[in-house]
Amino acid sequence: MSGDGGQVIRFPAPGKAPARPVLAASVAVFRDGKVLLATRTKPPADRLWSLPGGKVEAGETLEQAALRELEEEVGVRARIIGFNRHVEIFGRDALGAVSHHFVVASFVGEWLAGEPQPGPEAGAVMWADPLNLGGLPTTRDLGEVLRQARAILLRAGEGA
Repeated sequence: MSGDGGQVIRFPAPGKAPARPVLAASVAVFRDGKVLLATRTKPPADRLWSLPGGKVEAGETLEQAALRELEEEVGVRARIIGFNRHVEIFGRDALGAVSHHFVVASFVGEWLAGEPQPGPEAGAVMWADPLNLGGLPTTRDLGEVLRQARAILLRAGEGA
């Protein structure tokens, strides 16, 4: 996850749980029926395809965080159409203790400007068929998040 001003996300020592979950936001951006995906470059989801997104900064709304992260990570601007769902991402270390816990507010958006570019937080980018990820290695529940996002887009009359 990004939005940390260059700080490294430090995971607790084995057997020591994080103090609290990390709040983050992401956005499923649609353009011409495709959705924008990016590979993560940092643990815990490095090298997995996911939606652009990252940590919420103090003083910004969830929507603002999602749009800021989108532009920072891949250089794309979008408009938020609606809220999709929240996703919880957590893992355990070898001792069974919680090693990380993210609560991600996921939005649906429509592309406005910018061509996606890889960068320090997005190793690769692509426009993908939201209903057929073709066996891509993805973050947990991405397929379901995209199905729901596409349905929201269709209900909003934006087409997908």
